[in-house]
Amino acid sequence: MLRDLSQTQHPTRLYGWGYTGETLNLSGKGTYFGFVVDGQTDVISYHAGFELAFTLTKGMYFSVPGAVSVRGGCGIAIASLNYRGMFMIGGPIEERGRLRYMDGCSDSLLIPPTIKGDPCLNHLHFPPGISQTRHTHPSIRIGVVTKGEGHCEVPENEDGTGGIVEIPLIPGQIFIIPPEGHHSFFTRDSRLDIVAYHPDSDIGPTHDDHPMINRTYVNGISAREIDKIRTKSIV
Repeated sequence: MLRDLSQTQHPTRLYGWGYTGETLNLSGKGTYFGFVVDGQTDVISYHAGFELAFTLTKGMYFSVPGAVSVRGGCGIAIASLNYRGMFMIGGPIEERGRLRYMDGCSDSLLIPPTIKGDPCLNHLHFPPGISQTRHTHPSIRIGVVTKGEGHCEVPENEDGTGGIVEIPLIPGQIFIIPPEGHHSFFTRDSRLDIVAYHPDSDIGPTHDDHPMINRTYVNGISAREIDKIRTKSIV
């Protein structure tokens, strides 16, 4: 374990695995968000008494609820301890993000929140020559550099005051940004790509607003608007 954040607002644990040849066995508590930084990794999950093995390569990612084992290559795994996510494998990540972000950067939502408020995994792409506006986030961010290089600037003091501390960023480097931590990313002649975990979200489907209910019609009226036929509880 690299960091135990299980006593924070969003109980989380951060793990890493490397080229030791050893298998990283993770318990069945929560959901694991993982990313393969380099090499080839076997991701082994368990379902209905069966062992399911999947081979991932550099740039691929996964979400596994419950126990999982990883071996080979190197990467990070982030446990969202109080969340039951959905099994997912994806990637490799693309050359740039699908969504416009800020100051010339782009991002992609790799693993979306199942329901609004749930955790998510994101890819951020910074082209060369980026000077990002200093900003904060309301919750923790856990990231890993996947490609390129750059640096992050943070103030000496938590309240954003004081001198600037410059932190070099290179592939494989893992970082944690605390809630409301002031920071900004910069690139010069190289691109920079980061995969970042967010423990929460402010978008995503809700019971009152999702594609299935919205696009089901009864006599031309969306089922969303017909309370008497709406499912009241999930059984």
